[in-house]
Amino acid sequence: MLQVRIHGRGGQGVVTAAEMLSLAAFEQGHHAQAFPSFGSERTGAPVVAFCRIDERPIRLREPILEPDVLIVQDPTLLHQVEVFQGLRPEGTVLINSRHPCERLGLDDVARNLPRERLMTVPATEIALERLGRPWPNTALLGGLSAFTGIVSLDAVVHAIFRKFCGDVAERNAAAASEAFRQVRKQMDEPAHARAD
Repeated sequence: MLQVRIHGRGGQGVVTAAEMLSLAAFEQGHHAQAFPSFGSERTGAPVVAFCRIDERPIRLREPILEPDVLIVQDPTLLHQVEVFQGLRPEGTVLINSRHPCERLGLDDVARNLPRERLMTVPATEIALERLGRPWPNTALLGGLSAFTGIVSLDAVVHAIFRKFCGDVAERNAAAASEAFRQVRKQMDEPAHARAD
């Protein structure tokens, strides 16, 4: 079973991201579940959402304490909330930031996680450009597709069109595709070039 935990703030589409990831997994023939965990339910408050993906029916219902994959939608949470708590040693992390991981003050995390399992993508900038709003969730799903291959970009786009319609769906699909392209480009670059 693959377990994904998404950290962000209220109003950033954290719960919607988990739902669309589960839809994308379902689209590819997997069993999936998505659910949120709210603290104070207000815009800007920390929010966590979870997604499980498996080949068999999923019976677990508790929060994900040991994720295989972490998505951090809001980089201001990196030093305010213990987003890396419980991350499996072979885990993967995707962070919404225009800065490389080396510039985010994540030395402890970087020491314990191989560089190829830690990636950033400027999802908010992509969202502002494609959507005109700072909602990074669909861009991050596109980036996740490129980075991990958990789900295909086609499945992400299909999930976007199941969740949204018309121009909103088109713009979100464009954001996901652009993030996918940028992450693939970073993956093709040598490690020293990414740190610049």
